Amino acid sequence: MAKDDDLKLDETGSPRQTAQDGYETMTTQQGIPVSEDQNHLKAGSPGPMLMDDFHFREKMFHFDHERIPERVVHARGYGARGVFEATEDLSEFTSASVFEKGKKTPVFTRFSTVAGNKGSPDVARDVRGFAVKFYTDEGNWDLVGNNIPVFFIQDAVKFPDLIHAAKPAPDRGFPQAQTAHDNFWDFMSLSPETMHMAMWIMSDRTIPRSFRFMEGFGVHTFRLINAEGKSSFVKFHWKPKQGMQSVVWNEALKLNGADPDFHRRDLWSAIDAGDHPEWELGMQIFDQDFADKFPFDVLDATKIIPEEDVPVRIVGRMTLNENVDNFFAETEQVAFCTQNVVPGIGFTDDPLLQGRNFSYLDTQLKRLGSPNFTRIPVNQPRCPVHTFQQDGHMAMMNPKGRANYEPNSWGTEKGGPREDHERGYKHYPEEVSGPKTFHRSETFADHYSQARQFYVSQSAPEQKHMADALTFELSKVEHEKIRTRMVSHLRNIDEDLAKTVAKGLRLNLPDPAKPAKAPITDLPPSDPLSIVKMNKGTFKGRKLGIYVTDGADAGLLSALKDAVKAEGGMVELVAPMVGGVKLSDGKTMEADQKIDGGPSVLYDAVVLLFSEDGAEMTKNDAPSRDFAADAFAHAKFLGYTEAAMPLLQKAGVAEALDDGCVRLGGADDAKRFVGMLGKLRHWGREPMVDLDG
Repeated sequence: MAKDDDLKLDETGSPRQTAQDGYETMTTQQGIPVSEDQNHLKAGSPGPMLMDDFHFREKMFHFDHERIPERVVHARGYGARGVFEATEDLSEFTSASVFEKGKKTPVFTRFSTVAGNKGSPDVARDVRGFAVKFYTDEGNWDLVGNNIPVFFIQDAVKFPDLIHAAKPAPDRGFPQAQTAHDNFWDFMSLSPETMHMAMWIMSDRTIPRSFRFMEGFGVHTFRLINAEGKSSFVKFHWKPKQGMQSVVWNEALKLNGADPDFHRRDLWSAIDAGDHPEWELGMQIFDQDFADKFPFDVLDATKIIPEEDVPVRIVGRMTLNENVDNFFAETEQVAFCTQNVVPGIGFTDDPLLQGRNFSYLDTQLKRLGSPNFTRIPVNQPRCPVHTFQQDGHMAMMNPKGRANYEPNSWGTEKGGPREDHERGYKHYPEEVSGPKTFHRSETFADHYSQARQFYVSQSAPEQKHMADALTFELSKVEHEKIRTRMVSHLRNIDEDLAKTVAKGLRLNLPDPAKPAKAPITDLPPSDPLSIVKMNKGTFKGRKLGIYVTDGADAGLLSALKDAVKAEGGMVELVAPMVGGVKLSDGKTMEADQKIDGGPSVLYDAVVLLFSEDGAEMTKNDAPSRDFAADAFAHAKFLGYTEAAMPLLQKAGVAEALDDGCVRLGGADDAKRFVGMLGKLRHWGREPMVDLDG
């Protein structure tokens, strides 16, 4: 077997590796062994190419057709395999076998941004898709949701308009993966139904720290149907076991520059390291009586049901424990359809859900080129499939035998499948009546009450971030009339918020927009709507970045590592050179990052572990100053040795050190510092370092 450091070179000096060195034999797609893959077949030297070279032609043909159309929305995504385990017996509510207590079902989960293309950065301010394909023994169930429980619009007919407005303007082709432009806010300001979603997208929910620290929601109200045919309403929730976490806006901008693949890398690395992310699946289950009494229409996708009104019942857990083998084959080709449900799960008359059920199948046909996209392994059910459907591009599972129709008289052995009146999917027999109109229900008319409830449910730092986000986004809007319209809507949500944004835009406060229905102003705050209020107080799954120099205290470094490991966190070493540092005990330790490529935005908390000589070397280094200054500005917990003070002075933060900054002198200090990290941010610092504070 050839070794990597023992390569044979050809006449051009390039490595030449062959099957004779122990590698597998390369073949064409027809399985024909390939003798030459470095040069194409020529007539003489350097003569013209010969068409006899079928390997070259096949290789180039396949390369020329490698790309398929990207998704119109959710183009930038990342996926992983896993397993779902049901932890509750739900037979009272549903006959779906996936919810039999103790049952384990394979899943594929894809996270994504909505607005950007495949090449856009991960930490753009955007809604995140959270789609899960359950390979149940009754067929595939696709729970196609988002990390936000509501949506912009109430009727699917407006979806093309929404996406067109959010995407780059057609005349100029920009901005990419951003909503800070005229078209988007023009649409929003002219569509009052979007105001609840506007509050969510301007919150920290749209700049998550990681897919692993993100909630997921089915958005719509679905049905559960039990074996007796009784129906209940349900809303689906995914709750991350390690809690929620987001970044601040300035941090997001720098993350996209430092690592535009930040979320992808984070998920891959966590699974690869065996730190498998988990989510609990929760359900809000309620009946028609509750729906009739609830002040909002449960079929309105711009509304939530607060958890205080209907608690979330945890019914199972999902663990993502396998990275994909090939990104294109799985993550890019996975096809989700909201219409894919299994017996025991059904639809409601939510007009947005009904439109999605129509749209998704057509979308997958366009992207994947054939109605046989269900034959692609990532989309194949894991249960038996028997149909009379045949032919089409890439047909791989045509019916066997003579019968490709029914009814037929060929008998049970050769006649093919038939409907199953006992096990087959049964739609809930909901009674339907009424005139055929384009009317939208009057119960959908309240556009501000829950928007206000979401805002008042946030902590003070989160409310500040929302005001900052609205001010920033609207500051990129060129036309004052659009800015004015948006602020007029904000006055129906929260007067102080409207005034703050108007002040930030130097805009005269406009009259409130006229609501279709007077908003309810006394809906109580709901803590589960706040990321900060729901902090679990853990550093598990997070990462401490330790900037270390030659001569740094080896014992202190060891103590920090041990303390972080005990909390379930990770440590990365950043150094002036990636080759590493020589510690106080004389041992050399390799670094994970060079300071130029390892800025503090990559970490949840940081330490400056310097010797005096190391501090002298780094104090005039711009990336080193940024490492300290950004960590402080982003309200992160900061540990430092006394020797690091010259750098902190150069970074302009030495005089402002606060309770979130801990001087590290020994193992006890290290343990105390790491014990603070579960708070994730020292929010009290933020008003001191932010002009908008």
